[in-house]
Amino acid sequence: MVGQGVACSRRHLMVLLGMMMTAPEIGRASVAHRPRGQRAACRTTIAALMLTLVLCSPRVAAQPACGPPGLQQLAPVAWGFDLENTRLAKKSTISRGNIGRLTLKWVYGLATDQPRSMPLVSGDTMFVGDGGRGIVALDRESGCERWRAPLDSEVGSSISFAREAGGKEVRLVVAMRDEGIFALNARDGEAGWFSKPGDNPVPLYSGSPLVHNNVVYVPGSSLEIALSLNPFYGCCETSGGMSAISVEDGAVLWHRRTIPGLPKVTGRRLLFIETHGPSGAPVWGAPTLDRKRGLLFFGTGQNYSHPASATSDAIFALNTSDGSVAWLRQFTANDAYNLACNAGGPNCPDPVGPDIDFGAPPVLVTLPGSRDLLIAGQKSGDVHAMDPQTGDVVWQRKLGRGGALGGIHWGMAAHSQKGILVVPMSDLYAGDLTGVGDARPGVHALDLETGRTLWSHPASARCPDRVCWGGFSAAISLSPELVFAGTLDGMLHVLDLQTGELLWSHDSWRNFDAINGVPTSGGAFDAHGPLLVDDLLIVSSGYGSFSQRPGNALLVFQIGAGESADE
Repeated sequence: MVGQGVACSRRHLMVLLGMMMTAPEIGRASVAHRPRGQRAACRTTIAALMLTLVLCSPRVAAQPACGPPGLQQLAPVAWGFDLENTRLAKKSTISRGNIGRLTLKWVYGLATDQPRSMPLVSGDTMFVGDGGRGIVALDRESGCERWRAPLDSEVGSSISFAREAGGKEVRLVVAMRDEGIFALNARDGEAGWFSKPGDNPVPLYSGSPLVHNNVVYVPGSSLEIALSLNPFYGCCETSGGMSAISVEDGAVLWHRRTIPGLPKVTGRRLLFIETHGPSGAPVWGAPTLDRKRGLLFFGTGQNYSHPASATSDAIFALNTSDGSVAWLRQFTANDAYNLACNAGGPNCPDPVGPDIDFGAPPVLVTLPGSRDLLIAGQKSGDVHAMDPQTGDVVWQRKLGRGGALGGIHWGMAAHSQKGILVVPMSDLYAGDLTGVGDARPGVHALDLETGRTLWSHPASARCPDRVCWGGFSAAISLSPELVFAGTLDGMLHVLDLQTGELLWSHDSWRNFDAINGVPTSGGAFDAHGPLLVDDLLIVSSGYGSFSQRPGNALLVFQIGAGESADE
């Protein structure tokens, strides 16, 4: 729900809830067909709802001296920098020749220590998703706040955009992590439409929406993975999915469940708790668009309960026209896991799977000679190259031991013209869900044609404690000559794309003087990873999940500006 703030929405929604409890059968018939007493109750409730919507609508901050944003030269166009999720910033001017002059320009103190949102940048403005604070428009040069649009839910995605008719106005599109998809005006932050696609009563929007040709493609997962911790909850009934909605008004165009059939009762415990399955197969990452074939690719996670489906730990190809399945390839069968397994709860599937899903979005590349490949990285530590037309496997390569917190977590990157795929490897220890063999955390470059290793940059830890693990979990990024990668122990590295040579680094484990006066410190690099726009490097330091070091620093680096990045 969109609102002025958490306090406003809770206060008015509690009043509304009380009124609704006095109005029986709300929503099951029209007011005109009710007894007079019920009609009055309905009118009272509707009036309360309208009052709530007015009082709790977004209050946009008054325009400060830095003025409204410019809306030209917006980048990136998607979470993966392009529709193919290559994470190659072709127009970045950061190069091997000037990387030594990359310095810290300014730091913004975020309201969350688990930042999950990647900014959108125009010629003069950065649009930042700041946890539960909402969307903030900051002056690109100084960090001055242009406007702020409060949201009641955590911003859990990158910020996508669509130009309206005539091209002068821009609509921003974001996923609120446990609410739905929200659109707002980029010029002033004014609220637009809200959409909650799919059939999931407890959705979780983890992957970033992708916008193309007036359609927003929305990945969906489910909060049931956490609800399973409740021993009195009959796990689990929901399915992951992919939806297409209109960029104009958020109307649902189609929805595709990742588990085609509805769940069935699979057992009973304590006389009254029914268990269900199959469930899960969430879509954690952003989709990938193949404009040539009219296909949308995405990976799925594990099942939450048995029986396992043939659609978990799989790569889907959907027809963009109607969401029908063009092909499907499963890479790990019978992988069932939920968070109850961490606590020894009764909802843990038996047998429990390894939890080695696809969290990183697939990467679509065109090699010299016009041959296309679809590359998918799995938490197992495996890289799979497929024919995008059929899903047939072309080559496979295992780079790490993998596991629930290991392998390839958030995203790979590719330079098609140079024939290089760059793969980050986390291999973080995950107890019984750790993969077999030795850990191989680091960054690895593969030949796109064959999967052959071109070079490896192994990780090193700054101390023996778990919080100091030096693996690469965050998505990585490329400029035409360089690799940008952050470690779980707070080091930001820049490597030569051709050789893997370390050219530049920054230690983010310190306190910063933030431009907004918020106490600010760095932490683990994870989630969306570095963003490259022109001569800027923008990255969030801090991600407090999984026993990692939390932090709330949005770091903005630029060639030849500000203090030394190594201070």
